[in-house]
Amino acid sequence: MVDAATAAPFEPRAFLRTVPHRPGVYRMVDAGGGVLYVGKAADLRKRLASYFRTAEPAAKTRAMLGQMRRVEVTVTHTEAEALLLEDHLIKELRPRYNVLLRDDKSYPYIRVTTADEFPRLAFHRGPRRAPGRYFGPYPSAHAVRESLNLLQKVFQVRPCEDGFFRNRSRACLQHQIGRCSAPCVGAITPERYREDVGRALAFLEGRADSVIAELGARMEEAAARLDYEEAARCRDRIASLRRVRERQYVSGEGGDLDIVAAAVRGGAASVQVFCVRAGRNLGNREFVPQVPPGATVAEVLGAFLSQYYGRRGGGDAIPAEILVNALPEDCALLEEVLSAQAGRRVAIRARVRGERARALRMAVLNARQALGMRLSSRGGTAARLESLREALALEETPRRLECFDISHTMGEAATAACVVFTAAGALKSDYRRFNLRGIAAGDDYAALRQAVSRRYTRLRSGEAPLPDVLFIDGGRGQVEQARRALEELQVEGVALFGVAKGPARRPGDEVLHPAGGGAPLHLAPDSPALHLIQEIRDEAHRFAIAGHRRRRARARGTSPLEAIPGIGPQRRRRLLRAFGGLRELVRAGVDDLAGVEGISRELAQRIYDALHGEAPSPGTPGMPAAAGREAPRR
Repeated sequence: MVDAATAAPFEPRAFLRTVPHRPGVYRMVDAGGGVLYVGKAADLRKRLASYFRTAEPAAKTRAMLGQMRRVEVTVTHTEAEALLLEDHLIKELRPRYNVLLRDDKSYPYIRVTTADEFPRLAFHRGPRRAPGRYFGPYPSAHAVRESLNLLQKVFQVRPCEDGFFRNRSRACLQHQIGRCSAPCVGAITPERYREDVGRALAFLEGRADSVIAELGARMEEAAARLDYEEAARCRDRIASLRRVRERQYVSGEGGDLDIVAAAVRGGAASVQVFCVRAGRNLGNREFVPQVPPGATVAEVLGAFLSQYYGRRGGGDAIPAEILVNALPEDCALLEEVLSAQAGRRVAIRARVRGERARALRMAVLNARQALGMRLSSRGGTAARLESLREALALEETPRRLECFDISHTMGEAATAACVVFTAAGALKSDYRRFNLRGIAAGDDYAALRQAVSRRYTRLRSGEAPLPDVLFIDGGRGQVEQARRALEELQVEGVALFGVAKGPARRPGDEVLHPAGGGAPLHLAPDSPALHLIQEIRDEAHRFAIAGHRRRRARARGTSPLEAIPGIGPQRRRRLLRAFGGLRELVRAGVDDLAGVEGISRELAQRIYDALHGEAPSPGTPGMPAAAGREAPRR
C-alpha cells in the first residue's frame, strides 16, 4: 500500500509521482479520517491524475476534492482483483460519495425436500446446505409466496413443517380448502403423491407444457373409465396452469436472464430487477441505492451490478444473461468477474431486439414510475414504510400491512375488524369485518383467534395476498392467540407484532410485542414508523367500533318478542301497550301475561321462558301469579 503524505495542504503533483502505473483501489480520505470515496482503476496514476487535471470538474467531484485531505492506494495484481476489493471496501466503509446498495441479505428460494417420503414445498432463505432441490433465487419473499400459493393450489403438495406433519391424527384445514392432499393421514398413496411432486418439479424447471400434456392424457383416461371427478380435477389444474403460464412467461423466450433497469433523478435512484428463469417471469423487485449528486444511469448500474451479484455468490444465483438500459463503463470487466463467479459465460447487454427489447422497456418504465412515486411521496407512506423496515428489522420493505382490532360492549355484539395498508395508503376495498359468534362474552382471546383464523383461511384460498406485517391491537396474550391461529393455518413469512398502549395510554408510549416472546420494542415518539403504526391501529379501531355500533343498534332495534313463535305484530302491540314497554313486560309473571287479550296460558309460558332465557316447559301449565311475578325480581 502506498499512502499519501498527511501534511496539509495536499500536493497532487508530489503525490502522483509516488503512484504506480498498476491496477488497484484508491480511497479519498477527509480531515477526520473518514473515507469519502472508494474507486478502482486499471492504471492508478492515470485515473487519479484525471481528478486534478480537469479544469472544471463535476459538482460531485469538486465537493469531494474540497473535503479530501489525503489519498490511500492499494495495488492489486489484476483489474478483476481491484473490482472485488472495491466492492468489499464499499460494503465495509460505506463512503459518502459512492453509490451504495443498502440491501444486504440472502435471497429467497423455493426448496423441495426430495429426500422425504412425502416431500414438502417450503420457503427458504440462507445457505443451501440441507438436502433437496432449490429453485430461484426469487426477487422477493412476495414472489416466493405467490409461487408457493400457486403450486399448493394446483399440485396440493404439503407445505407444513415435519413436526406438524408427523403428529396429525386428522387432516388439517389446508386439506379442507383444497390446498393439500393430506398424506399425513393417508388420504393419498405415496405413489400418487410422488407423481404430484414430480409435476411440481417439472413446472418449476420450466416444463409446464409437458405437465399440461400429462394432465390432459390423465383427464382423458379418467373420463374413459367414467371417473368424472378425477377428470374434473385434471381439467381445473390444466386451466390454472394455462392461466399462470400466460401471465408469467416471456413470450418467445427461454433460459435464464435478469433485466436490470435504473432511473436517476433529483439526487435519487430506483433500480428494478426482473428475474426470468426457464422462461418464467418470477417477478420484480425495486432497489433504492444511495447515490451521490450528479450520478448517471451507467454509473449507478455499474456499482449496482458489482454489489448485487457479488452478494449472491456464484452458480445459479447469476443468470447467463443480464439486460441493462445503459452499459456500465467497466462492462467487460464486470462480465469477466461475474463469469468467474458463476463458472460459465455471463453476458451484459443493452442493445437487444424483439421481446427482450419490449421487456427492457417495461423495466425502464417501472424504474421511472417507481422513482417518480418515491420523489413525490418523500415524507409520506413510502418513507414511513422504509422507516418501519428499519425499526422492525425486516429483511424487505413491507408492501402490505394488516391490523386487527376487537370491539364489543360488555361482550355484546362482538365484532372484529381487519384493515389493510399499502404504499398507496389505506386499501379500503380489502377491509373486512367479522361478526363473532360462539365465544364467551368478553373473551377477547377467543374472539381474536376466531377472527384471524377466518381471515387467513380466506386468504389462503386466494381471496387476497398475504400481508408482509400483521399488527394486533393488544399485548402478548393477543399476539400469542394470533400466532397460534397462523400456525394452525401454516401461514409463513408474516411478521407479527402486538401494539399495546403504554402505562399512561398516551400516544407515543406504545410498546410493540413481537411474536415468539422477543424483547418489547419502544420506538421514539417522533419516529415515522411509529406514526404509521398509530395510523393503521387507529384506523382498525375506528373500523371495528363502527361495525360494532351498527351491529349493536341493529340488535337493540329488534324486539325479543319477534323471535317467539305465535307472536305476530298485533299480539306484540297488545303486550307492549298492556305493560307500557318491554321492561315491565319482562317483570310480568305468566298469569299477568295470560291476562292480555289473545294470549293463552301456554303462549304466556313460552313468552315468559323466552324473555328469561329458560327452556320451554309446556308440561307445567299453572304457576301462582305471585310466584310468576317474584321470580324475575329476585
